[in-house]
Amino acid sequence: MHSFLANFITFLFSFIFSAITTPQVRKLALKHNYIAFPRDDRWHKKPTGLLGGVGIYFSMMAGWLIMSFILTDADAFILPMLPVALGGTAIFFLGLMDDIFEINPQYKLIGQVIVASFFVLFGFQLGWFTSQTANLVVSIFWIVGITNAFNLLDNMDGLSAGIACISGFFLFLWLQVMPGSHLMVKPVHLFLSAYLGSILGFLIYNFSPASVFMGDAGSLLIGFIIACLCIVEVPSHVQGSTLFNQLSVIVVPCFILFIPILDTAFVSLMRRLFSRSIFQGGQDHSSHRMVAIGFSEKKAVLTLYLFAAISGVLALCIYPLDFGISAVIIVLYLLLVLFFWIYLANVKVYSDNLTSEWVQIPVFIKAAYWRTLFAILLDLILITIAYYSAYLLRFEWEVGPDFAFFLKSLPILFACQIFSFYIFGVYRRLWRGSRLGDLDVYVKGVTAGTVLAILVLLFLYRFQSFSRAVFVIYWGVMLIFVLFSRFFFKILDEWGYRENRNGTPTLIYGAGIGGLMVVQEIETNQSLGLSIVGFIDDNPLKAGKQIHGYPVLGGHEQLSEIVKKHQIKEIVVSFRHNGSEKKKEIAKWAGNYGLDVSVSLMRLVIGK
Repeated sequence: MHSFLANFITFLFSFIFSAITTPQVRKLALKHNYIAFPRDDRWHKKPTGLLGGVGIYFSMMAGWLIMSFILTDADAFILPMLPVALGGTAIFFLGLMDDIFEINPQYKLIGQVIVASFFVLFGFQLGWFTSQTANLVVSIFWIVGITNAFNLLDNMDGLSAGIACISGFFLFLWLQVMPGSHLMVKPVHLFLSAYLGSILGFLIYNFSPASVFMGDAGSLLIGFIIACLCIVEVPSHVQGSTLFNQLSVIVVPCFILFIPILDTAFVSLMRRLFSRSIFQGGQDHSSHRMVAIGFSEKKAVLTLYLFAAISGVLALCIYPLDFGISAVIIVLYLLLVLFFWIYLANVKVYSDNLTSEWVQIPVFIKAAYWRTLFAILLDLILITIAYYSAYLLRFEWEVGPDFAFFLKSLPILFACQIFSFYIFGVYRRLWRGSRLGDLDVYVKGVTAGTVLAILVLLFLYRFQSFSRAVFVIYWGVMLIFVLFSRFFFKILDEWGYRENRNGTPTLIYGAGIGGLMVVQEIETNQSLGLSIVGFIDDNPLKAGKQIHGYPVLGGHEQLSEIVKKHQIKEIVVSFRHNGSEKKKEIAKWAGNYGLDVSVSLMRLVIGK
C-alpha cells in the first residue's frame, strides 16, 4: 500500500474512533464523578468531565496497530515505534492515576524521569553534542520538559490539543522534506498520523466551549509522544558538518515545539520572580494574560495557534534557505515574540503584583540606566538586521563578496547610528508613552545616523566599493524597525482597550480636541472602568466620520435614539468652554426622558 494512502487511512480511522469514543468517555467520567470542578487557580468556570485522554490513547494505539498489521511488513512499522508506544502507555497510566487519585506532582515528575530514562535506554537520543553523555542527559530533560510543557499548556479550552496538532503536522512535513531521510521516516509518519487523528477527534469536543477535558492522562501523553518522535528521527548525517547544519538540528525541533517551550519558560520565570511554585495552578499563562488585555478566549487560543504555525513554517524553511536569510527571518520573528511576551509580562495577574511600569521582568530594567542599555542592545540588533537586509535586497539575496564590505562598515554604522539616537533624544523616550509627536525624533535619528555613516565611509575609504543604494534601503528598513519597536506597546494598549468591552458604555459629547483628550484618558486609565462607544457632536459635518477610530454617531437631536440603541450609561462632556452649562443641559434632558445615564464633565487641572 502506498505510504500516503496508509497514513491517510490511519489518520481517518483514528479521527473517527476518537470522535465516537470521546462522548462515551465523557459520559463515563460524569457518571463516576471524574470531574474538574472550578477552582480559584483554574480557568474553567463550570464542572467539566475529565478522562478525554482515554479516548485519545485508545484511538491512537488502535489506528497505529491496526494499520501496521494491514501493511505488508508489520514488524518494520511496529518494532521501531514500540519504545514510543510502551513509554506513552506508561505515561498515560501515570496521568490517569493523577486524574483519579490526584497524586503528588513530585511523584509524577519522578515517574516521568523513569519512563524517559528507559526510552533513552533503547538508544533514542538527541544528537546535539559530540558528547554521548551530554546527549543522554539532554534527551531525558527534553522528554520530561516537553511532556510537562503540554501539561502546563492545557490551561484553556482547545489550547494544548490544538498546539499538539499543529506541532505534529509540521513534524510530519519536516520529516517529509528533511535531507537524508531514511527508513525510520515511514514508521514515524504512520504513528504521527494516528497521533494527529486521535487528537483532532478529541478537539471537536474540547475547543471552546469545551464539554470534556483530556486531563493529565491526555496532556502528558501527547507531550511525551511528540517529544519522543522528535528524538526518533534526527538527521544524524549533519552532525559534525557546518555550524549552520549543526545549529539547525537543535533549532528545528525547538521551533516545531516553540509555543509549549515558550509558555513553560515564561510561566516558570514569572513565578520565580514572584516566589510562586511552578507546580501550583494559576491564571498566569500566556493565554490568560491575553484575555486580561482584551482578547476573547477563542482569540487567545487562535493567536497561540498562529504563533505555533509561524514557528512551524520557519522550521521548514531553515534547510532550504540560505543561512543569512534564515538568520534574518528568525531574529525578526524572535524580536516580535520578545516584544509581545514582554507586554504580556506587564499584565497584572497576581494580587500582590508590583506596580505596573514599563515591564515587570527583569526588575532591574525599570532603572533608567538599565532600560537605556536594553534599548541600545536592541538597536544594535536592529541595525545589524536592517543593514544586512539592505545588502540582501540590493544584491538580490546573494551578498557574496560584498559581505566583506558589510563587515567593514557595520561597526561604523553602529557608532554613527547610536550616537545620532543619543543626540536626538531617542533614548529619552519611554516606549509605552510613545506618541505621534515622537515620530519626528525617530526620523531625524535614523536619517542622521545613515548620513553620518556615509560621511565617515567617504572620509576613510572614499566610499569605494560601497553601494549608495544599500544605505537608502537601510534607511527605510531601519526606520520601519525603529517605529515598530517604539510604538509596539502603544499599539497593543489601544488595541487591547478596544477589544475589551467590559467597561461602562460611554458616549463622548464633543468630537474636538477636548474629545481626543477624553479618549486618551479613558484608554490609558483602566481604573475609570469606561468603554467608549463613540462621539456625538453638534457639527453636522462630523456625523458619520471616525475620530481616533471611534464613530461620530450624530448630533444632539439624535441623542435619545443613540443612548437607547447603544445602551449608553455614561456621557462625558468634553467642551473646554461652557462645559458646565452643557453638562446641566444633558443631565436635565436625560431626566426628562427618564434615562438612566450619568453625565460627567472633563476637567484639566494643573495646580501646585
